[in-house]
Amino acid sequence: MSKMTTDLDATCVPAEAGDGNRKASPGIPLYRKLCYAIGGMPYQMTGNAKGFFMQIFLLDVVQMNPFNVSFILFLGRAWDAVTDPLVGYAVSKSGRTRIGKLVPWIVFTTPFGVLAYVMLWFTPHNTMSPSTSFCWYFFWCCLFDTFMSCYHVPYSSLNMFLGGDQRDRDSATGYRMGMEVFATLAGAAIQGQIVGVYHAKRAQDCSLLNHSDALGLNSSSPGDSSAASRLTDTLQNTRRAYVVAAVILAALYFVCCVVLFLGVKEQLAPLSKLDRMQVPYLTGMRMVWRHTPYVWLVFGFLFSSLAFQLSQGNLALFCTHAAGMGKYFQHLVLILLTSATLSIPLWQMVLVRVGKKTTIFIGLSFYMPALAVIASVKSQLVVFILMSMLAGSSLAALYLLPWSMLPDVVDDFKLKNPACSDLEPMFYSFFVFFNKFGGGMAAGVSTLALHFAGYKPGACQHNEVVITTLRVLSAPMPIALIVVGMALFYFYPINEKRRQEIQCALKQAANGAPVTEDFPL
Repeated sequence: MSKMTTDLDATCVPAEAGDGNRKASPGIPLYRKLCYAIGGMPYQMTGNAKGFFMQIFLLDVVQMNPFNVSFILFLGRAWDAVTDPLVGYAVSKSGRTRIGKLVPWIVFTTPFGVLAYVMLWFTPHNTMSPSTSFCWYFFWCCLFDTFMSCYHVPYSSLNMFLGGDQRDRDSATGYRMGMEVFATLAGAAIQGQIVGVYHAKRAQDCSLLNHSDALGLNSSSPGDSSAASRLTDTLQNTRRAYVVAAVILAALYFVCCVVLFLGVKEQLAPLSKLDRMQVPYLTGMRMVWRHTPYVWLVFGFLFSSLAFQLSQGNLALFCTHAAGMGKYFQHLVLILLTSATLSIPLWQMVLVRVGKKTTIFIGLSFYMPALAVIASVKSQLVVFILMSMLAGSSLAALYLLPWSMLPDVVDDFKLKNPACSDLEPMFYSFFVFFNKFGGGMAAGVSTLALHFAGYKPGACQHNEVVITTLRVLSAPMPIALIVVGMALFYFYPINEKRRQEIQCALKQAANGAPVTEDFPL
């Protein structure tokens, strides 16, 4: 291994045969893994509630113009993405306190994040001017995303400071992803079951109104007036339901933060000091982006995440207006997320056997046929259920694998740059940045496409161009993005052999052996 210490190969045992060496590491206690995993639930609960429901909430409940919605979703995500590197830098420059370096950021921003999340789903007046409505939702969207960045960036970095070795961190990541997918399921279940009833009722009222129009009844007829009145009542009840769901999720957000604070204490990691970053921001950023494995991993994750978020953001509208499955939408979401939750342990076992890089190729490949079938059929509940299960399994791979690969990239960087420590928050903040940037791109492109296709907020029926646009946004575009993402992952250089070399070198560093700056590329 070039100029590494000469006794490295003699003392490091490959992972397949070296389990006995793990006794040198105290490991991570189960309770700490669970508390850490629970701490990741708020980000997924709130983020996926926004991902699945924000677009249809603004279009059909607030009844905002699609062009304004596209600006809120895209600019909100852009703001959210920009705050991540800034928060990462602020966290890197912050010192260590009695409760740690990362945990204070999580604890002290949580109450503000809880309040902002509730206000995001609150409609202050029955009728607001377009400019007032835009400003209200854009303000609370940006404010909530800022506080969530202050929570999630240090939380993600905390993975490097749980104690134990690489296998322990992979195990903690598996627990975390299992909990996060469960949180996605819980968030979608809570929000979907509360508001889904009213969306289904609205679809029924729309059907009655369309039937009246088909019979040639005018707006003054008793039947038509009754249907219109029911639509108005349903709209008010739907708005209240969104607030109730937001309060419940916000309460869970707070409880998860308390569990994380009580159960996790930061531990020093090899070649890290948990202190202030010693290099200027731009220097640190250049070092991070010159690290080749990080670049391939980030952009592979960006395109894959963009594919999932594009189909996720349009699922409600696609099921409601294009597939004839509007009344089953919330149930299909639960099936998809249940499949994802149950698939996490499966992918964890597969990555141990065949490696992380191979596993992510297998997992992502399931998503393409699922999307192709869903976009090709209409009103076929059994087919939608089966394809939702397959898509959920692929979603689990995207949840687990990139986040499990990121610590390997950070370890590789620390070995190649031993004099530059405490840059972990920058790695994680840019990783979160591109995930959110992908979500913003997905939301902005979707709503702009619908705007130009002629989507009418609150309308019960839409023209054929809108239906075709929803189909394209739900399958062909995500499939193309998945293919690009898989191509980028192909060039990711850390395979299993390389990963074992990194872990051997880290064990040497933990035992006090010198590490040179020319660790092999």
